[in-house]
Amino acid sequence: MDDPKNTKTQTLRKHGALNPRAKDVVDEAFITNEFFDARDLVQVKYEMLRRVRAEGSSVTRAASAFGFSRVAFYQIRAAYEEGGLPALVPRQRGPKHAHKLTETILSFLDQCRADDKTLRSRTLASMVRKRFGLSVHPRSIERALKRRQKKGQ
Repeated sequence: MDDPKNTKTQTLRKHGALNPRAKDVVDEAFITNEFFDARDLVQVKYEMLRRVRAEGSSVTRAASAFGFSRVAFYQIRAAYEEGGLPALVPRQRGPKHAHKLTETILSFLDQCRADDKTLRSRTLASMVRKRFGLSVHPRSIERALKRRQKKGQ
């Protein structure tokens, strides 16, 4: 049988809500009460905000007890005030997909590979730079072509 804590850790990680600083949470409730879980970043953030607002704890004390800086506290509070509980879930940063590799560029890469199967991603990146004036990392090309191959395109 799976250890429930291990399963929860995996689920939190999958959803981006695993607290990377769980060991920094020294708030008494998280140490003595099994309901509170320092690994759950959303729960930690919410409880920190609640502690200040409902119980009158100082921002400095709460931020420290929950493993955050004062600056982070104010950022978390602003996010919560703007978007509620869902705003406490960390968002993926950076591009969400291969935004440089448009269908036109991928078709070009497919044609190049069809003409010469020995072309490496570094060479393909150079060809994209020459043809489209766009700098694309060779690894991005490898991943995009692999995804495309999986989809059967």
